Amino acid sequence: MKILAVSGSLRAASYNTALLRAARDLAPAGVEIDIFRLHDLPFFNEDVEAEGDPSPVVAWKDAVRAAPALLIACPEYNGGLTASLKNAIDWASRGKPAPLDGKIACAMGASPGITGTVRAQDALRLNLRRAGCDLAPLSDILVGQAHTKIENGVLTDERTRQAITRHLASFVEIVRARA
Repeated sequence: MKILAVSGSLRAASYNTALLRAARDLAPAGVEIDIFRLHDLPFFNEDVEAEGDPSPVVAWKDAVRAAPALLIACPEYNGGLTASLKNAIDWASRGKPAPLDGKIACAMGASPGITGTVRAQDALRLNLRRAGCDLAPLSDILVGQAHTKIENGVLTDERTRQAITRHLASFVEIVRARA
């Protein structure tokens, strides 16, 4: 099984992208996690869409369509989603059928703050639901004080690594049950 992973952070030293790399290493046997970078995705604009999706948008939509499930690393900026993640959801909510329609996702998020990304994950849940995508009920990996758990782009905190391992195993069971 291949799971499409996406980080809502574009920062080179992103804590959230580090979570995805850890998830890729901790994935259950037989599960491959492919990380898709949002760096080249233009801002959603219906005028651009009317002329035909630009190649980065086509690549994003094709990746979402091909994946049975998504793993989203959701940073929290000012209590909400990042513009890059919201933009990716907007593009993948377009078309008939929309790439996100009928998909299932799970989320995790890391932040230097104590509460992790709880507010952003609430916003993510709302946005995905509106796009026809379910967020698995176990979607509460909230990595607070990430700067103490991620060093040089590597998740070093063993408790967090164990939580991600359990989280992914449960998510894979849900995805397989839906297949």
